[in-house]
Amino acid sequence: MTHALPDLLRSVLSFLVVLGVLVFVHELGHYLAARWRGVKVDAFSIGFGRPIATWTDRHGTVWKLAWLPLGGYVKLHGQERPQDVPDDVRAGWLPGQTFHDKSVASRAIVVAAGPAANFVLPVVLFTALFAFIGQPVTLPVVQTVLPHSAAAAAGLRHGDRIRAVDGQNIADFQALQKIIEAHPAAHLTLTVRRDGKTVSLPVLTEAATLGGRRVGRLGVAGGLVAYRPMAPQAAVGRAFTETWDVTAQTARGVAQIIAGDRGTKDLGGPLRIAQLSGQVAELGLPSLLSFIAVLSVNIGMINLLPIPVLDGGHLLFFLFEAIRGRPLPPRAQEYGIRAGLALIAGLFVFATWNDLVHLGLFHWLVG
Repeated sequence: MTHALPDLLRSVLSFLVVLGVLVFVHELGHYLAARWRGVKVDAFSIGFGRPIATWTDRHGTVWKLAWLPLGGYVKLHGQERPQDVPDDVRAGWLPGQTFHDKSVASRAIVVAAGPAANFVLPVVLFTALFAFIGQPVTLPVVQTVLPHSAAAAAGLRHGDRIRAVDGQNIADFQALQKIIEAHPAAHLTLTVRRDGKTVSLPVLTEAATLGGRRVGRLGVAGGLVAYRPMAPQAAVGRAFTETWDVTAQTARGVAQIIAGDRGTKDLGGPLRIAQLSGQVAELGLPSLLSFIAVLSVNIGMINLLPIPVLDGGHLLFFLFEAIRGRPLPPRAQEYGIRAGLALIAGLFVFATWNDLVHLGLFHWLVG
């Protein structure tokens, strides 16, 4: 019980930092694109509700820091449709600086800039991480051996460093995973460094099905991380590669869930993110930066989904407008927004339910 409050406080504070960075970067993308396309920005708010602090810049944008730090927004000048606002509001609009008066291309750029910023942020964070701290590498050192697994049957122990598999050198834990997955139900020889000695351990891998394909399983977990410094130019290139890898893995995961090849129990919401934020923050700054980078990619991809009320839904409306030569009828947009809100609300409730199950709330209530 004595550790519960510090853990909770760390999780809350870490979550607010993570969320604040992600929201600021996303909204900054909208803000910079709006300025570029000549749209006045009335307000830039981090958080919702009553502002704690406000200031106005020389361009007339009111910057706010609100007391409820669970999101944020950018208020574009004249972003409402003219028919949706009173005459006195329209009279105050500045000609040539309103969002709805801009071309479809300009409006699409402003909307797409938010998710785009979420993909730029990981590149920046990974570059800083690789250049100043080093590339994190999970060493092929056994931390956990699952009971009744192929590794347990082969005699692997905690602290064993796997040097090679069938004579193929292993530089990191990911290389070990790749080789094992490529050999389901196969006889392999592990070269292991143990207590200063090199030993050979024969192993028969297990076979499992993942994403419709048969893969090998060993039954060990790593976790020992080392950092390898990189030159600035190499760090930038590696940052782009890492961001692409995270994006591809996220897209595959979503596709597997949609196709039914993967369960939905992994879908998490704010509670899961808060819990992970605290756990990752405890591991140190490099882990926290990597966590923010991965979350940023996820937020960028979610916002690009063609669901009305999300950025991707607005882009879909703009696409129809470009094809038709005029906006969609107001009723069609209204129905689309209602459906989008219902879908987002349903996903939020489902993800929160998963969070509560994962945190053990219902098990605690029953107990």
